[in-house]
Amino acid sequence: MPIHKIAFASFIGTCIEFFDMYIFGTASALVFSTLFFPALDPLAGTLASFAAFGVGFAARPLGGVIFGHFGDRLGRKTVLVFSLLLMGIGTAVVGLLPTYPQVGIWAPILLVLARLMQGVAIGGEWSGAVLMAAEHAPPGKRAFYASWPLCGVPVGLILANGAFFLVGLLPKDAMMSWGWRLPFLASAVLVAVGVYIRVQISESPAFQRVQERGLEAKFPAGEVVRRAGKPVLIGILAMAANSIPFYMPTVFALSYGVRQGVGQGTMLLTVCIAAAIQIFTIPLVAILSDRYGRRPLLLIGAVIAMLEAFPFFWLLNTGNPFAIMVAMVIAIPVVHALTYAPMASFLSELFETRLRYSGSAISYQIGSMVWSGPVPFVSAALFAWANDTWPLALYMLIPSALSFIAVFTARESYKDDISQIRTSAVEGTPGAATVP
Repeated sequence: MPIHKIAFASFIGTCIEFFDMYIFGTASALVFSTLFFPALDPLAGTLASFAAFGVGFAARPLGGVIFGHFGDRLGRKTVLVFSLLLMGIGTAVVGLLPTYPQVGIWAPILLVLARLMQGVAIGGEWSGAVLMAAEHAPPGKRAFYASWPLCGVPVGLILANGAFFLVGLLPKDAMMSWGWRLPFLASAVLVAVGVYIRVQISESPAFQRVQERGLEAKFPAGEVVRRAGKPVLIGILAMAANSIPFYMPTVFALSYGVRQGVGQGTMLLTVCIAAAIQIFTIPLVAILSDRYGRRPLLLIGAVIAMLEAFPFFWLLNTGNPFAIMVAMVIAIPVVHALTYAPMASFLSELFETRLRYSGSAISYQIGSMVWSGPVPFVSAALFAWANDTWPLALYMLIPSALSFIAVFTARESYKDDISQIRTSAVEGTPGAATVP
């Protein structure tokens, strides 16, 4: 099957899954505190809804282990179809949930359970989608084709913010009673399209060679822990610079901006525009990564992430739409593209084929749990404590510095043949071919 069709199928699935995730994040910032936590004061309600958002990230490592196990045992294709179905079910359930005035405490409990289902599903999605593209890619274009599923992130973000921008045009009573449900229910249609496309794709050739020789790992996650602890740690730390500087503007800043007097539509529009630009900067950075290596782009991105931490909030605090737009453009299509676009190939190249799904999924999803999930809750708590944004800037700066150190210690791997790497790209040079 042509590589562009494989990459497109990976993109479609990732787009739908991140649309599902971001509509939850957007709803957490804008409506969930009122619908599911009305007994709490506004700050506590916002913290509670952000905590529900973060629960999904806590479940993602479990999804990474489960789907990684079967992805390394049975293949990438089957697992990707199932993860997309599970995500769609979890999202549709949110759209059908009763609210607190209807069922009381059961409303937030059911919301958290649905979010856990989403978290498990997306825990296996990212790595599988990336590997299908990377393992089919021709030499010298691995980062480019692996970046196609990454473009599903900004597209999903645009669709999510666009959906809430449209339902936000409804009268407030209609919006709060049934309008907020529409984006969640619409996901079911998108999932059906994504599943249809994914069942058409072929299995990864690198994994097929592993199957032909009977080299599948019996317990991939356990073997990753025993044999590839250092690459996993480097992968987890490398995730910080693309996680906190991304979820700060795309989730926390939405509620922060509204509380500072900026219109909800303005905040959603600036995020949408920045995400639209990122659709083009992600593949551009990936092309540069194929030419110059993963480490240079990731290191540059981490440095800019550190430099933008304080100016981001200075611009946001002006309340000026143009200044906010500048802040969002620096954060999303520049910093996040630099620290995210090479990450797909960087994590894939840390592990040999027979452990690649589990290794990359565990690294990515633990990194997401540690760095991404807590961002809205921790940011809101820090601002409530200091009544200032300087702790938020430090919260972006320090983890980005950890990412810089982690990537700096890694070996460059962009010229490796990933179907023939026996030991990890971090622990040493490629050894004798595991899969010739």
